[in-house]
Amino acid sequence: MTIIYDKIAIIGVGLIGASIALAARRAGLAASVTGCEIDSAKAGEIEKLGLVDHVTTDAVAAVQDADLVVMAVPVGALGPLAAQIVPAMKPGAVLTDTGSTKRSVLRDVDPHISGDIHWIPSHPLAGTEHSGPAAGFAELFDGRYWLVLPREVPEDEVVRFESFVTGMGSVSERMDADYHDKVLALTSHLPHLIAYTIVGTAVDLESQLKNDVIRFSASGFRDFTRIAASDPVMWRDVFINNDEAVLEMLQRFSEDLSYLQRAIRWGEKDKLETLFSRTREIRRSIIDAGQS
Repeated sequence: MTIIYDKIAIIGVGLIGASIALAARRAGLAASVTGCEIDSAKAGEIEKLGLVDHVTTDAVAAVQDADLVVMAVPVGALGPLAAQIVPAMKPGAVLTDTGSTKRSVLRDVDPHISGDIHWIPSHPLAGTEHSGPAAGFAELFDGRYWLVLPREVPEDEVVRFESFVTGMGSVSERMDADYHDKVLALTSHLPHLIAYTIVGTAVDLESQLKNDVIRFSASGFRDFTRIAASDPVMWRDVFINNDEAVLEMLQRFSEDLSYLQRAIRWGEKDKLETLFSRTREIRRSIIDAGQS
């Protein structure tokens, strides 16, 4: 048991925030964990579940004397939150986030960072379709990548934060913001957009057909509904804030979809089989990498 940060403050104790609290406490990485939710009902739920040592609805109060502050809120809320809490943070404290976009986060948060705060943007590549405090669990990050974007921060502070991340079971990897947003646009954002669209198509079907689609859902459609059940506010903010990269990948996908349409229309079996064989190898690679 090695304490890395004496006091941690987590702003936003949903799936990710609650899991950070539980994983950090499991590994003994902090002496004290404070959770903040502005919704008093959620704050009461957090306290009842015993996720943290202290609960508050006041973000400014939460970050006072904290050695690490984690902003686990939708990316659209990060700028205003940083403006509110940074002036209350103690000199030398580390500030991080868990947002799924990074260029927009740097754009919104950077202007509020003072010289004595160590700002280390990050993104855990972990999650489920569930949300809220009760959705958190300590094993969420086990074996999953946690991307770290060092800014103008002393190297020892970055290494210390990476030790915290790996202490929770994650695999730490450094990445810059532009590359991050392109990678995540394809691996996460576009699949969610496709899932929302396919499930939305089912919702718009005439009543009997829609009912039968739900009743006779095969595993593929069930997987799409799982993805499409993710937090709507979080994903609204992701698409608005990573629009450039998502639109680029969506254009590529549209072109590939047109290729498939032509192959199906003209009965081009070889083209279909070649594509399906290539994509099957991707699945095998993901399994081999331990990310299935």
